[in-house]
Amino acid sequence: MPATPHKTDTSTKPWYTQGLSFACTQCGNCCTGPPGYVWFTPQEADQIAAHLDITPDTFHRQYAHQIDHQWSLNEHKTAHGYDCVFLKRDAAGKALCSIYSVRPQQCRTWPFWHENLQTHAAWKRAARTCPGIDHGKLYPIDQIRIIRDGDATIR
Repeated sequence: MPATPHKTDTSTKPWYTQGLSFACTQCGNCCTGPPGYVWFTPQEADQIAAHLDITPDTFHRQYAHQIDHQWSLNEHKTAHGYDCVFLKRDAAGKALCSIYSVRPQQCRTWPFWHENLQTHAAWKRAARTCPGIDHGKLYPIDQIRIIRDGDATIR
């Protein structure tokens, strides 16, 4: 009996196999909005504290709060919403992260979060508040996976 040709199961391929475009516009929308969480690891806390030239204990007291055994950066209410404590804006309104070089993985991987990549509709929902989505550099699927999984940083 001849072997049956192997059929490729296209249903397991992500919808973004052709890649996705993104370029940060420094709008700050990913760092503000409704109240939320910016999770960070103990290692990230140490890196941020070192960057700020303070102890990890001081960092936690001044810039973070604990929720069910996890830590999140603080937010403060502004005209834009609840801004991350490290979000600064220049005179032209551009958003600037004051800890950009040591920002948490959650920040480094935006917009390639699992929830944004689930469906094309989810990606489009994220694009409603992020003007950089679907603009700028095309990220191939392999690079998206690396960024999504926290093994690389978007520059």
